[in-house]
Amino acid sequence: MTTRSSSDFNSIRISLASPEQIRAWSYGEVTKPETINYRTLRPEKDGLFCEKIFGPTKDWECYCGKYKKIRYKGVICDRCGVEVTRAKVRRERMGHIKLAAPVAHIWFSKSTPSRLGLLLDVSPKNLERVLYFAQYIVTSINNDEKLDAINFFRQDTEQKIQEINKRHEEILSSGEIEQELERLEVKVKKSDLKDPEKLKDLLKSKYEDLVEEEQDLTETRIEELEALDVMQLLTEAKYREYRDLYGPVFVAEMGAEAILKILKEFDLEKATNQLIDEIRQTSGQRRKKAIKRLRVIESFKQSGNKPEWMVLTVLPVLPPELHPMVQLDGGRFATSDLNDLYRRVINRNNRLKHLLDLQAPEIIIRNEKRMLQEAVDALIDNGRRGRPILGSHNHKLKSLTDLLRGKQGRFRQNLLGKRVDYSGRSVIISGPQLKLYECGLPKKMALELFKPFVMNSLVVKGYAHNIKSAKRLAERSQPEIWDILEEVIKDHPVLLNRAPTLHRLGIQAFQPVLVEGSAIQLHPLVCTAFNADFDGDQMAVHVPLSKESVLEAKKIMLSTNNMLAPRSGEPIVAP
Repeated sequence: MTTRSSSDFNSIRISLASPEQIRAWSYGEVTKPETINYRTLRPEKDGLFCEKIFGPTKDWECYCGKYKKIRYKGVICDRCGVEVTRAKVRRERMGHIKLAAPVAHIWFSKSTPSRLGLLLDVSPKNLERVLYFAQYIVTSINNDEKLDAINFFRQDTEQKIQEINKRHEEILSSGEIEQELERLEVKVKKSDLKDPEKLKDLLKSKYEDLVEEEQDLTETRIEELEALDVMQLLTEAKYREYRDLYGPVFVAEMGAEAILKILKEFDLEKATNQLIDEIRQTSGQRRKKAIKRLRVIESFKQSGNKPEWMVLTVLPVLPPELHPMVQLDGGRFATSDLNDLYRRVINRNNRLKHLLDLQAPEIIIRNEKRMLQEAVDALIDNGRRGRPILGSHNHKLKSLTDLLRGKQGRFRQNLLGKRVDYSGRSVIISGPQLKLYECGLPKKMALELFKPFVMNSLVVKGYAHNIKSAKRLAERSQPEIWDILEEVIKDHPVLLNRAPTLHRLGIQAFQPVLVEGSAIQLHPLVCTAFNADFDGDQMAVHVPLSKESVLEAKKIMLSTNNMLAPRSGEPIVAP
């Protein structure tokens, strides 16, 4: 068996989570919307903070207190069901909510372009109408029943035509033409009443119209039946009409449940072949759309994700420490917005389960399913569809997407913009006296960045006997420190970076020059490359550590070696 370290990987891929994967992450099902008990201030069982699911709130202690201390590590209490372990697992362990009805993931249904819509070739507007119970979609067709229905309509029409013709003959033989015309509400002129031939012609014309009407009606129904196919959209009125006429021929449904059924039957290979043919044979807008659809389908095939995973049947619940509830000094609680959003989902889910058990009317269940869809939408991305859900003081509740999105989101704030060793950040000001390859580095910042190099030099030169005393000397900023710092930085370039780094000239190397103050000085001619100006812009400084990186900075990244724009080859340092 081989063990791999946490750093032993080449890349990371974000993909769709299957219901099985979500259950595998989970340590238990969250069934109650409660968070903590208002009297004991302990987490409620099966709630959003449940200790049985997410782990104990105190290190090495179960909920009921039967097991305490580290010697019971790994024991699951037979009374309260809580595992005896560290409390920090409450930052890692996830739960899940088993949804009473499938729900579409709003990232894939309401994005631009809509991935669900592209895959199924449904317009975003129609897809929304299906998902939010305003329109039916045909999910399956019984072809045998369809053929039987077509044959039945043809035979039924022939029979009706025969009956009409038979009736016509009976009326002619009985001579009750006038009475029949009256019954059929045919207007007859007074002058024609005395002419039997005219009456016969009127009757014949009327019966021919009846035969034609019957034939037209049958043709319309047969055309409708032949056109009826999976993915066809039906309004409420049309669905009722079709259900009464063609009952067993088709099944049409609403909501994410209908979309899930279609996605499970969706054949990626077959769709790929059809789209390749369409791309070859068509042009213009149709060809463009086919190419877009093919890209989405190819992405599914390459990634191994299944289309039905875009519809959620199980909803993951974040670890409780990531949506905390904190007691303030006055006894009141500050709570994460996610708690309110999760509570809405659980309440609506439980209500839907109850209504399904009661076998409530279809219209009530449909409304509850729509509300569940809206609650999950708000949890994932509040405000993407319709009006956002507001909390107290009318502020928009922060959803899961809001935690990731934008400048303050997890990616830009905590992952891309995280603080690292041997780096600093400060405001930039103009330094026209500098050479093109130089930058002015504030003394205090330079000392902090190069402190380990300075400490080593102090020990080597005999100013200090060990690293500890060298550190003390450096922190006191003795006069000799600045001379040593000058020597250290003499042949050691630094990297300057201005966010956003949109092209490779967003990071360049400079030879540092010690300056007074606390602002980094930058040569005006390199501003174009950084897209910088001196109205309060900030830049980051990084110290290359290894010999290779120092050499690379000098030879490749130095500003004097980057005077042409990479995109066009034109000079980028022109005044």
